[in-house]
Amino acid sequence: MVVRIRSKDGNFRFNLAPSADISELVTKILETTTDADPETLTISDQPRGNEQLVSALKGRSLESLGIKHGDLYFVAYQSRPSPSTSTPQVQAPASSASTEPTGKRAWELAQEDPVDGYWRSHEGKGKIPRGRDSRLCHHGPNAMCDHCMPLEPYEAAYHAEHNIKHLSYHAYLRKLAPKGSAATTTAAVLPPLEQLSYKVKVPCPTSSHPAWPAGICTACQPSAITLQSQPFRMVDHLEIASMDIIDRFLQAWRKTGLQRFGWLIGRYEPYDKVPMGVKAVVEAIHEPPQEGELDGLSLGIPWEDEPRIRELAKHASSPLAIVGYIFTDLEPTPEDRSKTLYKRHPQSFFLSSLEAIFAARVQLDNPTPSRSSPTGLFASRMVTAVLTGTEDGAIDVNAYQVSEQAVAMVETDMIEASVDPGIVRVKDEDRSQDAARYVPDVFFRYKNEYGLEVKKSAKPCFPVEYLMVNVSHGFPQNPSPLFRSSKFNIENRPGLEDQRIEGVMRELSRLKAPDIHPSFHGGDPQQRAELANWLSDWHLIAFLGTTQLISQEDMKVLLRVGSSPNLDDPTALDELLQTESWQTLLTFAREMAPSARPTSSAPAPGGPARMDEDIPHELYDQFAREEAAGGGGGGNIRICPHCTFENTHGGSDCEVCGLPL
Repeated sequence: MVVRIRSKDGNFRFNLAPSADISELVTKILETTTDADPETLTISDQPRGNEQLVSALKGRSLESLGIKHGDLYFVAYQSRPSPSTSTPQVQAPASSASTEPTGKRAWELAQEDPVDGYWRSHEGKGKIPRGRDSRLCHHGPNAMCDHCMPLEPYEAAYHAEHNIKHLSYHAYLRKLAPKGSAATTTAAVLPPLEQLSYKVKVPCPTSSHPAWPAGICTACQPSAITLQSQPFRMVDHLEIASMDIIDRFLQAWRKTGLQRFGWLIGRYEPYDKVPMGVKAVVEAIHEPPQEGELDGLSLGIPWEDEPRIRELAKHASSPLAIVGYIFTDLEPTPEDRSKTLYKRHPQSFFLSSLEAIFAARVQLDNPTPSRSSPTGLFASRMVTAVLTGTEDGAIDVNAYQVSEQAVAMVETDMIEASVDPGIVRVKDEDRSQDAARYVPDVFFRYKNEYGLEVKKSAKPCFPVEYLMVNVSHGFPQNPSPLFRSSKFNIENRPGLEDQRIEGVMRELSRLKAPDIHPSFHGGDPQQRAELANWLSDWHLIAFLGTTQLISQEDMKVLLRVGSSPNLDDPTALDELLQTESWQTLLTFAREMAPSARPTSSAPAPGGPARMDEDIPHELYDQFAREEAAGGGGGGNIRICPHCTFENTHGGSDCEVCGLPL
């Protein structure tokens, strides 16, 4: 068969047998070059991108690589360094070399998410089933024809009929390399995906001029960009495990009117409403330190506690991770403070340019491990969620991602936010040595007033919707969240909700935790269940990790137990109750437990003389006066259900333990 090769040395045709080893083709290519370094020789089926080192393909036949008669491949290489410029090679010690994986390529080492493993091992489930057509199918019930056989997951007609705008990630992979085709074999060696990049190639592949910004040519400069709708999305659906998660997040805005931001803690699962779909399931919202304002907020990224939170989340009963973030953009209507303004709609914007650039930065910093990309990484599954007002004045969640074009443009510092939230500005080119920035031509297409598609330059600005990818969202019909409680104070809400170890100890005393023992010792199952449900709170568990009272190993046990789906099992708490850290907590709980309250300022005869230091002495006199007056002030007293303290201040939180009344 004839294989065509194009390189900087010209165009060449080689006659080779399909069973010939790739090394035979390499030998013929090297004969056409001058001083080519064989270790740098790359081959690709595209003029630019998807390059693969031929040294990694040794031992493979042309046929097994998917190379067919008449195929055209593009070859690139670097020249051998001259003896005067070469540098001596230092051999690595044998001990360090033994720790390096041998024979493995970057994509083969990628540790994909379990949801990717699911779809790769259940490819048959990705097919779109069809029933027997009574008009067109003339076969028996156990047969199949073209009119009833399952469709491929990327079938365009099915997506159009069901209003699915984007292919799922795995359906897109199937489209690039259909199962059973020659392309599948090629994809096993040459992954079909490649991260977009608009960077200037430094050094230039031709080595004919000084590197950018001193010089540039067509070989090293990025091509012109045409903005277009991304055909796929990495996440198809955002599912919030419980309404309580959103309600607790909104409480801060309801009390202060200031906007809030939180990281979404969850996992990825298969999504059956889209062929080969993926959904992000949110189990908690962790709020980093931030400064909220009426019309925005500011926060630092990364935040100091991020490594601890990421590591902690991995040890849940179903391993969790940061799957995205959520923020509020809410404003009450002037006419009715119980309703919110409808700010984000087709006539204004859905994501502002500033928010889209922030989303691109987050996605850039959190790539997805992929066995289908030469680098072992591709795109990102980080979801952007916005809590904003609806047309009828209610509050709803909107979910998005930004396209890979947006991420690549942010990576090269090509775009910036505009005063108009619906407009993105393209930056000017900068050839200064400190901040060199090459900006290629950028275009976008739109339909004019005559319904004709027109191509227009995106400089100096273009609409932000060209960077957006819509993600559906919703709540499960039968919620079964990993964390059953959301009552504990939320982190980083100073003055609004303060997390204190004293409140935890009082709650342990109220729940009679010192009297609860492992199930093989017996005990009250109702008390055990109440304690288990109280412990099943992400914010409580994350806070206990900051107290230094629980070891790192026991924190894993606490999270595993607190997120267990079997908390109703009498043995669910046994592993935690037997840890040394739990016994330490109980010791502190006993020491900090409040003594019995007297009915007057003076101690009862024979009773304990000590009173809880956290309760002012004057309050006991107030209680006694109210009792003597026949409970005249009793209407203003509210007993805290957590620590049983009688609150008289009229606030919404207990003044002793800080928990909601």
